[in-house]
This record gives sequence, C-alpha cells and structure tokens, in this order.
Amino acid sequence: MDLRDSWEAQAEQWIKWARTPGHDSYWRYHRDQFIRLLPPPGKQTVDVGCGEGRLTRHLKELGHVVVGIDASPSLVAAARDADPSMNILLADATSIPLQDECADLAVAFMSLHDIDAMPRAVAEIARVLVSGGKLCFAIVHPINSAGQFERSAEDAPFVIKGDYLRPFPYSETVERNGLTMTFHSRHRPLQAYFAALEAAGFLVEALREPAIPEHAIEQNSSRRWQRLPLFLHVRARRA
Repeated sequence: MDLRDSWEAQAEQWIKWARTPGHDSYWRYHRDQFIRLLPPPGKQTVDVGCGEGRLTRHLKELGHVVVGIDASPSLVAAARDADPSMNILLADATSIPLQDECADLAVAFMSLHDIDAMPRAVAEIARVLVSGGKLCFAIVHPINSAGQFERSAEDAPFVIKGDYLRPFPYSETVERNGLTMTFHSRHRPLQAYFAALEAAGFLVEALREPAIPEHAIEQNSSRRWQRLPLFLHVRARRA
C-alpha cells in the first residue's frame, strides 16, 4: 500500500484526531510556530496535502486566497463539508491541476514526508509558483524519524540504531485521550529534501528547528523534545 492509500485508509481516524481542539501539537503550538514563517497573503496560496483542511481554513481566516490539494477522497470530502466556500481539489501533489505560475505561496504543512514521490511534488510546486514565489513546509524532523528516546525520562538518551542516510517507510500508532491514529510516513535524510529543492530551482531563505514551548509542556517527559526538534520548518524561494 502506498502512502496515499495508507492515509485514505486512516481518513476517518485522522478527521477525529485533527478536529479535536487541543488534542495534538497543531493546536497547542505547532501551527502558530509555522505561521510565523509565512509571508503575508498574496494573490493565491496553494495548500499541498491539505488533508481535512484545518490549516487551509486558518489560512483563509488570515486573509489568504487559498486552494487546497489532497489525494485522499475522504479527506477532501471532509474539507469541503467543513467549508463549502473553499476551493478544495482532489489531486496528487505530483500533478497539481493548476496553471503555471498561478500562485505566489505554496504551503506543505506536515505532508511532504507522506508523499512517495516527494521530489516530483516539489518540482510540481515550483511549476505553479511565480518567480520569487515561496514554498513554506513543515516535516517530521529527520532526526526524529531516524531514531527514538530509550525511555520517557526527560534526560533519556536519543539513539539511532538504523541507517539515518537510507530512506525507509515507517508507521507509528498513537493512542491519546480515547483516540487512536496510525501515522504512515517515509523517513528521508535532510539531503533528500534539499536535493529536491535544488533540482526544482528553490533557494532556501529560512530554516527553523522549533522546540516545544514551555507553555505546551504537559508532563516532564515532554521536555525531551526541548533538547531535540520534533519538526523542521523551511521557507524557500523559487528562482
């Protein structure tokens, strides 16, 4: 099963997970950390891998003229139901049904690591951006997907037992507050993402490795992620 089909199979669980306020890092801090990386609204923003649309709706509230793209029929249907006025397209990120140079901002929030053909998706994003347009993306930090803490204590050592430089698929099932979600993704080293940006003609403007902010710490074990980054944020400009 490819990543697109894996996420379609988890669509119902993801909708419940994503729409429970305060349930995950998006609500508690991650969205706001990411939004700081974005330029002001322009003529059009494309949300690549929009899922059920929670960030897409927030971008609209911030004044963006936004088009959402996702390959999961169930998630696209949920996004359309949540706000029928929004333009949500069912499409693969490697074949975006938009004209060349139609947008000045593309956002890929926690989606590129869930796309099998990530370099093709980055090239397709470059196609729909004007010269000077920006791609802002957030991914699971490759150090995070490559290893794990040996225990839950805040001073626990972090260990990479496998091969950081080798891409590999992985799945993680998480249970929290009565909800269960299985995340299907693909680990890639940093160089894989930056090679895709380079090949597509992007120049990196900003890179962030945000830690969990103090206000979001719910238990001492979470402080582990104040020593290592959970996520990676990048803003790149199309040449």
